[in-house]
Amino acid sequence: MHDAPARLLRGLVPTLLLALALLPTPRALAEPAIATLDWTLAETLVALGVTPAGVAQIDAYHAWVRAPRLPEASVDLGLRSQPNLELLASLAPDHILISPMFAHLAPRLSRIAPVTTLPLYSPGREPWPQLHELTREVGRLAKREAAAERLIAETETRLAALRQRLPARVPPLLVVQFMDERHVRVFGEGGLYQAVMARLGLENAWRGETNAWGFSLVGLEQLAGLEARLVVVEPYPVGVEAALADSGLWQRQSSVRDDTLITLPPVWSFGALPSAQRFADHLVAALAEAPHDD
Repeated sequence: MHDAPARLLRGLVPTLLLALALLPTPRALAEPAIATLDWTLAETLVALGVTPAGVAQIDAYHAWVRAPRLPEASVDLGLRSQPNLELLASLAPDHILISPMFAHLAPRLSRIAPVTTLPLYSPGREPWPQLHELTREVGRLAKREAAAERLIAETETRLAALRQRLPARVPPLLVVQFMDERHVRVFGEGGLYQAVMARLGLENAWRGETNAWGFSLVGLEQLAGLEARLVVVEPYPVGVEAALADSGLWQRQSSVRDDTLITLPPVWSFGALPSAQRFADHLVAALAEAPHDD
């Protein structure tokens, strides 16, 4: 008879444990829900294993940033410059991350959740240390500090390995992205592409001035005569690729004439470590396949 209570207690224990497991996790212990208007911060969150609650212009993100792809659960908040504030509020984020470009929205966003502005590509500072700082700060805010350190270490290891795969001699490179059929952004000091090229030991042929984002907007005629291999980063604006086929100015570019032009898939030129890895991967693969002097 005395065993009955003990048997009853033993039977209740699994039920009680299951009930406790199903209780909602206290918000303080759960990972914070984070929304962002900025694609650089979005790609960093995803690389750290975080699903952003909301991201602005998701289709455009996938066109320009390409990867890492945003999880299906991330909600599209509308335009980066004019997000849907009601939709954002309905997500009840714990934190909203923005870049200085969207600082004018901070007063309105702060009525929904605490806002943190995270700068990158600050004038007068080398980009690479800033990329590390940004990664660590996003990791801290997302409670993914260990993942942030892994991403930093993996990026350094990846670029060191890619450097060893490069041909013995690579000519100076001129990295551009088309704005229209006659104008390109040409990338130089202060930007992501140049920072990656420096880590890979590659020479940038562009010596002209650059803006805070590390590029100059120039006409195609300003590229003529530069001794360099052209690298075009997609996407092309609508109609531009077809127009270039009939452009004498473009057809006279040396890399177009001798068929050494390199075209890379979209990589976010204002990105962080995930974009740095992708740019390095694509560039080294293209250079390894391209004709070169042994």
